[in-house]
Amino acid sequence: QVQLVESGGGLVQAGGSLRLSCAASGRAFGSFGMGWFRQVPGKGREFVARTNWSGSSRYYADSVKGRFTISRDYVQNMVYLQMDTLKPEDTAVYYCAADRILGSIEFTGESEIAYWGQGTQVTVSS
Repeated sequence: QVQLVESGGGLVQAGGSLRLSCAASGRAFGSFGMGWFRQVPGKGREFVARTNWSGSSRYYADSVKGRFTISRDYVQNMVYLQMDTLKPEDTAVYYCAADRILGSIEFTGESEIAYWGQGTQVTVSS
């Protein structure tokens, strides 16, 4: 079983920055890709960013390219999402995710994900 715990959410003004952290545990963690998704009321979870097991390959949704950066420290079992130049439309609950497919070229935004964290709220005021 993989356990994921996010932290770092909060309230910021537009143009500000936040750094989200995800602490992972479980024997399968090292071979899994990792990612971040977000969700607002009335909508499904939206893909934000993902990385392979080593963190050497990173992919982003078009809406956050150039503003967000995903990174992974597989030694410390941590995944991060650095969010810069935040916009009000970035407001959402952000979820850390783990699944083998997140490190695969076969991933799509609709891929089923095996493991989720509890979520952390990010609110960007205008």
